[in-house]
Parts: sequence; structure tokens; C-alpha cells
Amino acid sequence: MISDTKIRAGLIGKKLGHSFSPRIHAAFADYPYDLIELQEEQLGNFLKSCPYDALNVTIPYKKDVMPYLAEISPEAQRIGAVNTILRRPDGTLIGHNTDYAGFSDLVRDCGVSLKGKKVLVLGSGGASRTAVTVSTDQGAREVVVISRSGENNYSNIHLHADAEILVNATPVGMYPHNGNAPLDLESLPRLEAVLDMIYNPARTALLLQAEQKGIPHRNGLLMLVSQARRAIELFLDTKIDDRDVKIVTGAIAKETENIILIGMPGCGKSTLGKRIAQQLGREFVDCDAEIIKAAGASIPEIFAQEGESGFRARETAVLAEMTKKSGAVIATGGGVVTQEHNYPLMHQNGKILFLDIGPDQLPTEGRPLSQKKSPAVLYAERLPLYKKMADVILPIGRDIEENTATILEALL
Repeated sequence: MISDTKIRAGLIGKKLGHSFSPRIHAAFADYPYDLIELQEEQLGNFLKSCPYDALNVTIPYKKDVMPYLAEISPEAQRIGAVNTILRRPDGTLIGHNTDYAGFSDLVRDCGVSLKGKKVLVLGSGGASRTAVTVSTDQGAREVVVISRSGENNYSNIHLHADAEILVNATPVGMYPHNGNAPLDLESLPRLEAVLDMIYNPARTALLLQAEQKGIPHRNGLLMLVSQARRAIELFLDTKIDDRDVKIVTGAIAKETENIILIGMPGCGKSTLGKRIAQQLGREFVDCDAEIIKAAGASIPEIFAQEGESGFRARETAVLAEMTKKSGAVIATGGGVVTQEHNYPLMHQNGKILFLDIGPDQLPTEGRPLSQKKSPAVLYAERLPLYKKMADVILPIGRDIEENTATILEALL
């Protein structure tokens, strides 16, 4: 970590409540770093009397800040957007664009070459111009920008079915609007890579489809960390090694990843989830408890009044909200795996742990399906589903201390 508390830095944007930037800057250096939410009408006055030594800029102000700058770096001028501002000793501001370095590193990390490729860039804002500039500089044979109302738009995407690289530079699918996608990858059959600048959730609907189709893909977290590295280098006139970027990216990915527990009814997901959350200093979410709260009825009562289909619909609705979180420990209901559409909800931002316990050790009281079918029959039916959805399979018993240690060890 670089030690320099003399500067005052921050991030300006419109909505910043879930920004990862403070974590990233804290991982590299120890200066104060504030989140500064501004409305459009506040931006000008803030910059004219800027009390900060260094700023990062995010949506939607990367272009809007430019008229207030005394100087703009050649790279930022080419891109037409600024994401880093330094205040000079005379009080004037100079703008830079570190997204260029960040996106270049993202392309390299994905292991894809843009040379000679047709690149499709979704969106026409500042992030889009970064992708266009990098792609052009790296020798793409053609770069096409897709916007909502331009000559090339989503209604005529079929004209670009020969695209080999897709870059999402729009906020479509970003928290809290998880699950949305700007397009269907079926329309682009020749894709060799999908790069999504969104980093929350870790796997957008676009990336989940790329994963399903076996297309190499990356989210925007490494880009975010890499551009922050370059900004810090400008802030402090220093150099940060590429290896440190990878370390910080991995640490933040792990820190913000949900831990999702699946397993048979009564296997101890809630009890163990609480213990794990407490030991790791994370939020704990019990999906069954959230369902009960939302319905104002117990689970047996929901089954009696609405049947299993009604309960499953409620379960999916709760799961969709709870899995938008970052860094939580989430205990699911035993039957969550019976609905295939629940998998992308859990997978979008989570590591899924299957707590595997023998059916002879499972209780049945207060569990509607466990009373209709024996635990052995239910276990046999669901075991393939648990294994299919799990990232990690953890055999457990009834000893809570041992089970807690097993889970913690798997998370290291």
C-alpha cells in the first residue's frame, strides 16, 4: 500500500451507493476517498470551486466535466471523455482518461486479439468511445457502434451477424436492474469474446449467456481496478505493478461474491449460514424467512393456500431480490434447485455451496414436501439438481462446529 494522506480524492457521479471504487483505492493507497453524488445542476459550481486534489468521474458526467477543465490530455481528447481530474497548484483542473488503459488490460486478460476483427460496441457514451478508440488502435478491421436510435441500432443488429467481438458499454443489466440484457447472443453466431464493462453483478445476463455458449468473456471489474491503478499513479506520481492489479481484482471479486448455501430441507443451511456470516463479518439472508415475511404466512400455510407452484413463485421473487446483494451469505430453501430459472439468479453474483448430508440425518417436522415424501426419496430426486448447480460440494454431518470449519475451509 502506498502511504500518502496529503491528498483529498473522491468520485463524482449521479448514483454511487454501490460503487466499488473506495475499496479499490483503499487497497492501493491510504488517502481519503469520498463518494460525491451530484445532480446535473450542481456539477458546474462544484468543479469551479473544487475542494479536492484529485477526482474520478463516472456516469453520467464523463463528457459534462470537460468544459470546466483548463487542459485535457491527448488521450482524453481522442476519446472525448474524462474520468480522472487533477487540480494543479494554481487551482485549475486537468482531465485525463484512464479507462483506455483499463479496457486495454481487460482485452489482454481475456486473451483475445482485436487485430483484424469486427468489433461491435453497444452504447454511444464515454465508455463506448473508449472501447472504439482501443479497438481501432489495436487494429480491428471494423468497429461498429450500436445505439438505440443511430444508423446502426438494435432493430438491425442482423446486419452485423459477422461480428467477432462484442463489447457492452451500456448500463443495461447493471445493479439494480439485474437480469436485463441489451441483446440476445443468438443473433451473433461468430462471436469469439464478450466483454461487459459492468462489474455489478459479476455475471450479467449477457455474460451468463456467453458462459452457457462457451464464449470467452470478462466483466468490467479488472477494467475498473486497472483504470483506478492508472488514476492513482497520476494522483501520487508513482507506479503500480500489473501483479498488484490482479491481486486487488481477485480480492475484491472474492469479497463481493455472495456465498449461497443449497441443500436438503433440514440440513442446517440457516444455522450454518448465520455462523459463517458472523465469522466473516457479512450480512446473512435466510430466503425462507424472507418469504414468510413477504407472505405474512408460514411456509406450511403458503403450501396449503397456494400450493407448491405458488410457493415456488414466491421463492423465485425473493431470490431475485436477495441475490442482487454483494458479499452476503444466503441460505436458500431445499427446493430452490427444482426451478431451473433460479440458477442464473444465484450464479450471477454468487458461489454456490451444496451442503450434502445423508437423508437418514434429516428432520421432516414442519416441512411440507418432506412429509409427503420420505427424505430418502426426496434426496434421490434432488441430488442430481444440487450437483448440477453447485460450484462446491461439501459432505457434512450433524456436528455444527465441524460443518462450520468445513465451509470456512472451502471458502479460503
